Amino acid sequence: MPYQQYGVIALLLVLVAGLIFSKRSPALWFGGALLLSYLVGWLPLESALQNFANPSLVTLLLLLLVSIGIEKSQLVSWLSRGFQGKHLGSVITRLSLSSALMSAFINNTAVVSTLMSSLRHHNHFAASKLLLPLSYSAILGGMLTLIGTSTNLIVNGFVEQSGEPLLGFFDFTLLGLLVLSAGIVVLVIGARWLPDKRDDDNKVTPYYLTAHVRDDSQLIGKTVEQNQLRELQALFLAEIQRGAEHICPVTPETVIAAGDELRFVGDLEAVSRLQQFPGLELLQQHQQQGELLEAVISYSSRLVGKSLKQLRFRHEYDAVVIAVRRGHERLQGGLGDLVLHAGDVLILSVGKHFPGQHQLSQEFVYVNGLAISTPLSKNRSHWVLLGFVAALTLSVFDIVPLIKSLPVLLLAYVAGGAVSVNEIKNRFPLELWLIVGSAIGLAQLMIQTGVAGQIAAALLVLVDGSGAYGALIAVFVATWLFTELVTNNAAAALTFPIAYTIAQNLGVDPVPFFMAVAFGASASFISPFGYQTNLMVYSAGNYQLRDYVRLGVPMALVYSLVVLVFLPLIYPF
Repeated sequence: MPYQQYGVIALLLVLVAGLIFSKRSPALWFGGALLLSYLVGWLPLESALQNFANPSLVTLLLLLLVSIGIEKSQLVSWLSRGFQGKHLGSVITRLSLSSALMSAFINNTAVVSTLMSSLRHHNHFAASKLLLPLSYSAILGGMLTLIGTSTNLIVNGFVEQSGEPLLGFFDFTLLGLLVLSAGIVVLVIGARWLPDKRDDDNKVTPYYLTAHVRDDSQLIGKTVEQNQLRELQALFLAEIQRGAEHICPVTPETVIAAGDELRFVGDLEAVSRLQQFPGLELLQQHQQQGELLEAVISYSSRLVGKSLKQLRFRHEYDAVVIAVRRGHERLQGGLGDLVLHAGDVLILSVGKHFPGQHQLSQEFVYVNGLAISTPLSKNRSHWVLLGFVAALTLSVFDIVPLIKSLPVLLLAYVAGGAVSVNEIKNRFPLELWLIVGSAIGLAQLMIQTGVAGQIAAALLVLVDGSGAYGALIAVFVATWLFTELVTNNAAAALTFPIAYTIAQNLGVDPVPFFMAVAFGASASFISPFGYQTNLMVYSAGNYQLRDYVRLGVPMALVYSLVVLVFLPLIYPF
């Protein structure tokens, strides 16, 4: 084996290890791997740079920017009206169909974030019964069309780079519909296995927040009972930090002193009740408090593993954390010293510069109120949606490709006031652009150096005797495992060149292998960290890891079975 192949294999091993074990952004690892490949002479500069202008990648970026206008329309609110009902199976079915339909055409993260608020206050069912099915159905819906998920477009970018005919807009639809139908059956049955936490107060994990007693507070010198701190609805005074002294439990006879930190647990909506006490202020309260936003920390965020004090959060983000929620865990200690975890829900009091922070998409998978704080009017929603449908129609009938119609549509959105230039600047998916552009270059490197061929040959030996179908199963399983370990886009990037080389070695049509990579990269159901929508609903639904296993394992098995049975029938070798 040439030394260059050894070098590329070592580079890929470091990349995979970094993606699995490091908390740094995947963009840093992919970008660094591509840069190193150029510096050592494995990839020429022109070849490395031209991948960032790949038509499929440009189309993906334009779709994400156009979706800003779709998110702000009233489409989701119109569809969410049909989620009411007293029969769980009927609600899950309507919810799944609606979220899948929307996810087929717009970003599934936006779909989940928009529907979460209405589902969390459902009239008849706990959020824990609905939010995980919402996430899973959004994942399934993304597989209905070429633009339904970023992974499909990324795979199409790899296909284009390899010189094969591009995948069509509805090439995913038939298999996607079969998977969706089977998935809805699993969700309708499996939703009964999800815990109902609506009436179990002992299992409901409230928000955790800290208030400071100022020197001029009227609470000083009076007991907890005299100050009526025991009579706060939906809030409970759990502990007091008085210098080095930690008072827990807090009795009604405990006397409040100046400088005390009062630590409460309870409903976020009850925070305003603390403001009725003169001289009692939320810890790190923003000087000019703006609206309160809810943000969910990303798995790759640099916030993970650090405390608010270490991060200098107010300085970095022009926002302060006034409350934290972490699944079922009862948090303890001072808010500033609390070490943050992936999936933590932060309640932020934000300043005017907060939405302009470019790190938001990297640090948080979901910021409620940021992208949809100013919904469009009914008339403007109509023309925004009609424009998007028109662009899709022109593309489907091969009249005008999306790469030409989407820039025009985006300019029309800006001119019509549906999307602002600042929103485009702040929401530009720079990290995704860097990941995909670098991944296309690395896939090209794997094929050109023969590394993909070496790995493909090893896989063919492993499935010796089972032919193309056995190789297809191996590709699907490998992609699925990578998805659970890293991210869906990274999984597609790592397995595509191997899948393509296997198809070439076998002398069969590569399209089934392309589809195996695409569907395998979206098979993330058994972990809250494998897919961003799963992480978004983690704390909102008060879920535990076993809830994902309980519903995710049957979903993953049924999903895989349907894909592996029908994929070679729909896309024969």
